[in-house]
Amino acid sequence: MDLITPSSALIFWQLFGFLGLLFILIKFAWKPMLAALEERETSIENSLKAAEQARNEMANLKAENEKLLQEARLERDSILKKAQDASVKMIEDAKNEASKVAAEQIENAKVVIETEKKAALTEVKNQVALLTLEVTEKLLRKNLADEKAQKELVEEFVKDLKLN
Repeated sequence: MDLITPSSALIFWQLFGFLGLLFILIKFAWKPMLAALEERETSIENSLKAAEQARNEMANLKAENEKLLQEARLERDSILKKAQDASVKMIEDAKNEASKVAAEQIENAKVVIETEKKAALTEVKNQVALLTLEVTEKLLRKNLADEKAQKELVEEFVKDLKLN
């Protein structure tokens, strides 16, 4: 029966050992364990806050990156439009310049042609005058061999002068 019902001295010593162990644990182990738990809880809360802050920063950075990308796209589109406008303007300027140069060359060619035409006409007139003089001289020598023919020719010239 001793095994089933313990003696009061055994209960006393077990209670004394348990309370001593409880006192030692409370005095030396309980506070450090609670401090460690509180520290761990604080570090977990700080980690959660840091993770939330990092998540917010990532969202802000992502939004900022999207904004920068959009601005870069707008700037790229603007630069491309300016470049296209500049190339169209350059092409138009080149066409206008080519038209001006062509018009100037045509004008110069017309002036040169007109000058050459006048020179050719002057040359033809000179040649005709020389030929006319030569023919006239030969005719006069032949026709003016007698005095009667000379008088008729002089009278004819005088009539022509009065009419003109």
